[in-house]
Amino acid sequence: MPQIAPRRIQWTVNVYQDIEAFYRGYRGEKRIIGKSAEGRDLFALLVGTHTRPVGIATYAMHAREWVTAYLAMQHVRRGLVTGAVWIVPLVNPDGALLVQEGAEAVRGEERERLCVMNGGTDFSLWKANARGVDLNVNWDARWGTGAQNVRFPAPANYIGPAPCSEPETRALRDFTLQVRPDFTLSYHTKGEVIYWHFHQPPLRARRDRRLAEVLSRVTGYPLAEARGSAGGYKDWCVEKLKIPAFTVEAGRDDLSHPLGFSALPDILEKNLDVLVTLTREF
Repeated sequence: MPQIAPRRIQWTVNVYQDIEAFYRGYRGEKRIIGKSAEGRDLFALLVGTHTRPVGIATYAMHAREWVTAYLAMQHVRRGLVTGAVWIVPLVNPDGALLVQEGAEAVRGEERERLCVMNGGTDFSLWKANARGVDLNVNWDARWGTGAQNVRFPAPANYIGPAPCSEPETRALRDFTLQVRPDFTLSYHTKGEVIYWHFHQPPLRARRDRRLAEVLSRVTGYPLAEARGSAGGYKDWCVEKLKIPAFTVEAGRDDLSHPLGFSALPDILEKNLDVLVTLTREF
């Protein structure tokens, strides 16, 4: 399959508007899988055909990591050689807009509460959703046992009142159970490492490590273990669904959060062929 150069994206300062416009213009199979806490649509787009393997790739689960949503659009444009992947480009639209636009992005009655929770009006390092829950520690996979977990609403690391308490995690959970994927891939920033392990028994660990090494070869990112972490989407997929699942931390570690458009060319260069390669080598 020939290389397909990324088309130029007409960027705005509103990632939700960009993803919504991209979704509306997409002619392939697509669906809205749920709503965010603030009522924004959660989009999913299918690339490939209904053949195995079938994967799910998620992006921008952490608010300050909104730049990965633009990688998602390029993964849709890149397409696949074999298999299929459902791409969920913006898991946390409310949080992403908090980072981009500040408290004006949320309903008026919530603004003061969020500013107090955040310790000010600068939301550039915010990770959580609009309720102060970190969506990547809100999953039913040893929930609440992470070393950095907190038990009160916060810009980061709050586990929520219960596993999958948030509309975003419930929507992604239900969608994942409906699709029954062979693997999942979650894009975050930053650090240029790949996390793949979560208490798998030896046989599954060997299977999953082989695929992780495929990802490592195509991106150039080393494999790593997130010791002391729990409650993530990857963790849930590994422990509950017993499938290979990976978290890719894209973007150089010497950059500062939130990574912006200037970091995107390097991320695209190293990650554009990830879905093509993974589905081919599965």
